Amino acid sequence: MMGKKDLKTYAENTWCPGCGNFGILNALMASIEDLNEEDGIEPERFVLASGIGCHAKIVDYVNVNSFYSIHGRVAPTISGIKLANPELVVIGHAGDGDAYGEGIAHLIFAAKRNINVTFIVHDNRVYGLTTGQFTPTSPTGFKGRSTPKGSPEEPFNPLELLLSAGATFVARGYTAHMKRLTALIKAAVRHHGFSFIEVLQPCFTFFNTYKFYNEQVYDLFDKGHDPKDLGAALEMAREWSYGMDGRVATGIFYQVQKPTYEERLLGERIPVGMNPGRLEAVLKAHT
Repeated sequence: MMGKKDLKTYAENTWCPGCGNFGILNALMASIEDLNEEDGIEPERFVLASGIGCHAKIVDYVNVNSFYSIHGRVAPTISGIKLANPELVVIGHAGDGDAYGEGIAHLIFAAKRNINVTFIVHDNRVYGLTTGQFTPTSPTGFKGRSTPKGSPEEPFNPLELLLSAGATFVARGYTAHMKRLTALIKAAVRHHGFSFIEVLQPCFTFFNTYKFYNEQVYDLFDKGHDPKDLGAALEMAREWSYGMDGRVATGIFYQVQKPTYEERLLGERIPVGMNPGRLEAVLKAHT
């Protein structure tokens, strides 16, 4: 059995003190450790991919297979990895700017296709790596390097969008609630289909939201929410408008089972084990 020591790497962690990414890193490592012990998933079956931003460093700090993609391209990267070898456990990491800005079209189509991967968004609601510009989930009036007088834009609601796009697992977590976040990541990996987790991840340096989340975050489990009810999931997702007021739900909003993209496209075939000619014929038959 592996432990956290086995998952650590030699890389020096360069996140700012107080960064919410530490919570995601620890929850991810705990999840991988539990999935190894409880489900027998070997470390070599895990593959992490990240985009561009503070979040991306997470792949340097976990001793499993990993891949750096370019900005906004985490979803197609993990989709390609999963299609090449459906036996891998593929987890993508993206920031809110990375996922909801340049990468939004890719994210929507990954959800629509229901490919069997896990997509985790580190949502600090600011471009932290470039020192504090507003993102698609920053609140109206956000003052940063690019909007010194306050952002004139309203944030959009990613959960509502992903539910509408067809994601079969939609959840939200909070980095200060480590045990709950660990449970969410494990549930997402175990889900057979496209799993989306938005993690509220305060940027202590450029947008410190800890006080607000600590006061307003609650768990859907406490309300007896039925995750099979799409209408109720949409209603709960719309409860918070990504401002700096109102109650903020966390937990599993929606979860249903549907055929996955790789099942429809590949059946039981494993492309990495097929000769190139046979693989080309299979792909042509489905295009």
